[in-house]
Amino acid sequence: MRQATNNPQSWVLDFYAIALKKNFHAKLKYGQQVYDFDEGIMTFMAPGQKIGIESDADELAEHSGWLLIFHPDFLWNTPMAKTIRQYEYFDYSVNEALFLSEQEETILNGIMLNIQMEYVRGIDQFTQNIIIGQLEVLLAYAQRFYQRQFITRKISSHDVLTRLEDVLSKSFLNLSDEGLPTVLSVAEGLHVSPNYLSSLLKTLTGKSTQQHIHDKLIGLAKEMLSTTGMSVSEVAYALGFDYPQSFSKLFKSKTKLSPAEFRQSFN
Repeated sequence: MRQATNNPQSWVLDFYAIALKKNFHAKLKYGQQVYDFDEGIMTFMAPGQKIGIESDADELAEHSGWLLIFHPDFLWNTPMAKTIRQYEYFDYSVNEALFLSEQEETILNGIMLNIQMEYVRGIDQFTQNIIIGQLEVLLAYAQRFYQRQFITRKISSHDVLTRLEDVLSKSFLNLSDEGLPTVLSVAEGLHVSPNYLSSLLKTLTGKSTQQHIHDKLIGLAKEMLSTTGMSVSEVAYALGFDYPQSFSKLFKSKTKLSPAEFRQSFN
């Protein structure tokens, strides 16, 4: 673990860290945001991310739980070296700790106990595969519990949907000069990572961030085609497309009609 030079109370991780913390009252900063511990108790951190802790000694002395750390090298020559990237909760820009029911906590504690027992029993040719197998189960359960959390924490989730609509509306005000909003620009406008946003939107709406952008775009295109005398090319340029053909292709893929056919349907 490398200490960050610009902050004596922060570090840059060289390893993956999974922690379950009880009675944790300190402020934990991950990347550029503070980790939300209001209800959650479990955190996931990836190599290369900066963390910082703001607390006094008494606050840290009170907490309990467990911490699992492993270096990326431990995963080399195993499928998990690639599949671990599918777990978006490692790289969220705005981090929401995972809260657990008693049953869920018992499940994860049991998996962690299996890993601990395998680690202390002595290393042989099976050790790595068994530990990685248990780690895969732990991450899969965490994925399930995060999806449940997106659904059950409706207030914060629906707030993201409200802010998404606001960000998209503002982004579409000046498309001809600034171009189409990207998944990255929308995520930055919401102060979350693209992976976090996509995972949340998929759970709540069944659509990706890109699909939400396209839905907004097609809605605006329909309005312009049906209420103005602008040509298809003019509409395309006004919507931020460099080439009218690209606009026509997207429009037809979404509506089954070309822009011209859609306009004719109103005549």
